[in-house]
Amino acid sequence: MFKRRVQRARDGSFKLQLTDDERDLVATLAAQLRELLISEATEGTERLFPPGYANDDERQTEYALLTHDELLQSRLAAVDVVELSLTQTSLDEDELNAWMSAVNALRLVLGTRLDITEDMDMIDYDDPRAGAFVVYDYLTSLLGEIVAALDS
Repeated sequence: MFKRRVQRARDGSFKLQLTDDERDLVATLAAQLRELLISEATEGTERLFPPGYANDDERQTEYALLTHDELLQSRLAAVDVVELSLTQTSLDEDELNAWMSAVNALRLVLGTRLDITEDMDMIDYDDPRAGAFVVYDYLTSLLGEIVAALDS
């Protein structure tokens, strides 16, 4: 039987039932996301800072100047919440929304780096990227449970 990792409690809070290994993985990934964001590297972050004007370089430059710092601070704040609440078994709605944002950002970066598309076939177990695909699938599943819990 499938045990949900994230579910709404009767009092309106959210139960977070992750194993120690899952918490360690999320902690490691959150720290890596923070490092990536503050490094100002662009590889893999394209989907975290989407263009507003893909066909107009001048307008896009202006758009990026107006939005980049706000998006960056929002993403870093979400990582802060995840890192601070990682050992908790109960989250409030704001905390779970931050988890949703951080987990989604992690998926976007990993999916971009793995060049994941909707029409991809299964990868072979001996593919050197197989472990990264497993992590991507885990993040997808966790994100789905977060969304379902927030929607319940």
